[in-house]
Amino acid sequence: MLPLERLQEAQRLIADTLLPTPMLLDHVLSERLGRQVWLKGELFQRTGSFKPRGGLHWIRTASRQELAGGLGAVSAGNHALGLAWAAGQAGVPVTIVMPENASQFKVEGSRELGAEVILHGDINEAWELMHRLVDERGLTLVHPYDDERIIAGQGTVGLEILEQAPEATAILCPVGGGGLIAGIGSAAAELRPGLALFGVEPSGAASMAHAWAQGEPSRLEKVETCAKSLGAAIVGEHTYPICRETVRALVQVDDKAIARAMHHLLYQAKLMAEPGAAVGVAALLEETVTLPASGDVVVVITGGNMSREELAPFL
Repeated sequence: MLPLERLQEAQRLIADTLLPTPMLLDHVLSERLGRQVWLKGELFQRTGSFKPRGGLHWIRTASRQELAGGLGAVSAGNHALGLAWAAGQAGVPVTIVMPENASQFKVEGSRELGAEVILHGDINEAWELMHRLVDERGLTLVHPYDDERIIAGQGTVGLEILEQAPEATAILCPVGGGGLIAGIGSAAAELRPGLALFGVEPSGAASMAHAWAQGEPSRLEKVETCAKSLGAAIVGEHTYPICRETVRALVQVDDKAIARAMHHLLYQAKLMAEPGAAVGVAALLEETVTLPASGDVVVVITGGNMSREELAPFL
């Protein structure tokens, strides 16, 4: 786990620029479950997801040498947006390689924020190109999740949840590469050790569950899910052990369940959440999580970056 002091320092470093996001009561889910269900609205954060937290913290703790040659990253979308925005705050150039099937909405958004975006192959081929660019251009790689500075920044979500929801006994968090849940887990283990933290993955990209089964991070042979923001084929060397230590259970939901959860969020909670952000609600609707007997439940709604065309199939 990351020490509590490190998370609190990350919170201090970004507080002047990134405001806390709201906690919204889901009345329909609360009535259905007979307890208060809160939605942590990270889709209201700058660039429409939680990612600027880690990106800004990374940049504000970086050395001059790390920043001198510019930054490089690989992303399916939200890390690209978050890092492009954070780099822009510091006047640091950033090059991002995105897979060719990345959301055009996120590609264009990253470019508008000043990033050089290169579309190349699938996610594995994008990583291969980025490693070449790091060598050729002298870029400093900012990993989307497997970096303690990124994890600490994302952990500020956990600090906010624990302050905003004092009666919470459970948190449901989407899992891709594991950066967000590792940060939240570090905060919860220190401040509320009895709290049950659940990781929710799309069944077509359950890389953390695969790592748990293998006993170490291990690459999925195939990733196929509508929740592209959770499509990491392998979890991190840093995120994996923290999750093993702090996460009570992992559950999976399929694309149909995710679509139903997006519909619920849009029409009942009035939130336009992207597929990867809806998996926690999907787990509650599908009753795949064994919650504590009492107490409030918090579901992290991680982002809402979609074009009208991308949203249309889920309406």
